[in-house]
Amino acid sequence: MAKSPRDQTPADLLGDELMAEKASALGRLGRGLEQALAALRAHDATPGGAGAGDTRQSRAVLVDTAAHALWMLMVQREACGLRDARALVRDYAVPAEVQARAGAVLTSPVPVKRSRRGPF
Repeated sequence: MAKSPRDQTPADLLGDELMAEKASALGRLGRGLEQALAALRAHDATPGGAGAGDTRQSRAVLVDTAAHALWMLMVQREACGLRDARALVRDYAVPAEVQARAGAVLTSPVPVKRSRRGPF
């Protein structure tokens, strides 16, 4: 049985707030993955969508975007204790090429500018 708000300790209230934030993040990241996958599917459904040249490059960007969205959702789910990604991949119908790119470093690291004042 849940405690009434008067009986909750500050730690209980903080725990409830953290749980709500985790749920909100899961929903937001799930919608982001849905949008990225929808954009990829729409691109593939257009005539000449898998053609050469610029469309091939734009498709690669869409695949990378979907892979990044998948990776972010997988990380958030793991932070919530949901460790099995198979259901996620199945429920969202994630293509194999997107799965293969999830977690990949998509760009070279940005060089860090060092301050002349600090020791580093």
